[in-house]
Amino acid sequence: MALLEIPGDLLGAIVNSKNVAALTGAGVSAESGVPTFRGKEGLWRNFRAEGFATPEELATPEAFERDPKLVWEWYDWRRSLIAPLKPNPGHMSLVGFEKRFEQFTLVTQNVDGLHRLAGSADPVEMHGNIWYTRCVDEGTVRENRETPLPRLPPLCPECGGMVRPHIVWFGESLQPSILERAYKAAEEAEVFFIIGTSAVVQPSASLAGIAKNAGAIVVEINLESTPVTGMVDLSLKGPSGVILPKLLKMIESA
Repeated sequence: MALLEIPGDLLGAIVNSKNVAALTGAGVSAESGVPTFRGKEGLWRNFRAEGFATPEELATPEAFERDPKLVWEWYDWRRSLIAPLKPNPGHMSLVGFEKRFEQFTLVTQNVDGLHRLAGSADPVEMHGNIWYTRCVDEGTVRENRETPLPRLPPLCPECGGMVRPHIVWFGESLQPSILERAYKAAEEAEVFFIIGTSAVVQPSASLAGIAKNAGAIVVEINLESTPVTGMVDLSLKGPSGVILPKLLKMIESA
C-alpha cells in the first residue's frame, strides 16, 4: 500500500493529537453505492410523486401533513435501495480513528446509517437517520429496519399514533443538542477532517472555519477541490475509501 505524501511535521502533529473530529458527507456514502436523489442523474426522476416536482418539496412537514402515505412511500423506496449496501473502507477506517485517538467525534451529514453499521459508537447525525422513526404524538424515537415496511404510514407501537421518518426536513431546525455536539467538536478538536463533502451547506459549512479559528489542523479528503480547499492545512485528493485506510496505517505505524 503506497503511503500518502504528508509533511512529516504535519503527520507528527496528527499522530500526537488527543482530540480529533471529522465531518463526512455524501461522497463517503457514494463509495458504498448510496444513490443521490437530486440533479439530472438523481433517482428522484424515477420516483413518481404527483404534485411534487422535487425531493425538496416532498421532504417537508407540509408534505407529510398533506399526504403522509406518499411521503412514506418515498422513504420506504429509499430504504429499500440502501438496505443491501455495506460500509466501505472509509467508514471502517473512521472506526479505527475512534479507537486510536483519545477523543474522537464523528459528525455526518448522511442519513443512511452506514457509520453506525460500520461500528462508529455515537456519530453526530446532523440530519437524522433514515432507519429511525419518530412518533408524531409522543416524540419517541425508535430504530426500524423493516424493508419494505408492512404498513404505510407506520404506527407507533406504544400509542398507535402515526410516526414519521427521523429526518430533518426542509424548513425544520436541527436539534439543539445535535448542533451543540457538532460545534463543541469543532471548537475543541486539534485536528478536524472534512471528508467527502463540499462543506457549503449550513450549519455544517461553518464547522471547518470554527475548527480553523480555534487552532485546529484542518485536513480535507475529497475527489476534487471545494470552496474550503484554500483554507485547509492539507488537501488529499481521491476516494475516502482509499485515502483513509492509508492515513490510518500511517498513523498507527508512526
